[in-house]
Amino acid sequence: MRLKPAITLLTVLVLAGGAWALVRSHIGATALAGSATDQPKPHQAVPPHRGTPVELGDEQFTIELVRDPASGTLRAYVLDGEMESFIRISARQLDLVVQRQGRQETLTLKPVADQATGETVGDTSLFEARADWLTSTDTFKGVFRNLKIQDQVFKSVEFSFPEGNAKD
Repeated sequence: MRLKPAITLLTVLVLAGGAWALVRSHIGATALAGSATDQPKPHQAVPPHRGTPVELGDEQFTIELVRDPASGTLRAYVLDGEMESFIRISARQLDLVVQRQGRQETLTLKPVADQATGETVGDTSLFEARADWLTSTDTFKGVFRNLKIQDQVFKSVEFSFPEGNAKD
């Protein structure tokens, strides 16, 4: 009867497969654990529109500012702290106090509805303002005096454009 060699072969294959699975799991665990000399890689958050990031709080949220000099517009995208997700807010406007060429003025960014995303005025992550000076002014200082995002309020958030206010 040839059943015994077949059972023996099957047993060897099962044991070998189990041993290989054990080796693979050990290799994977070691690779995940790393070594004592491994340094964590810093997270490099990149603004999705390649604009100016304005951090709010301890990187809780970010306002990404994008200037379009051709149309004289400034867009403000409300994002999470990692700049990975858009955050819809109910604000009726975002007031930005701008210091440029020795003058101070307030730029009012209005909410923008977007049928493609379902965003509406009162539930949007995009705000926009237009000003003639935005066609020719590359740099300015700005302050968001009062921003409410979700249940948090951020006051006197200062930044330089186009540098932003990153604390790195």
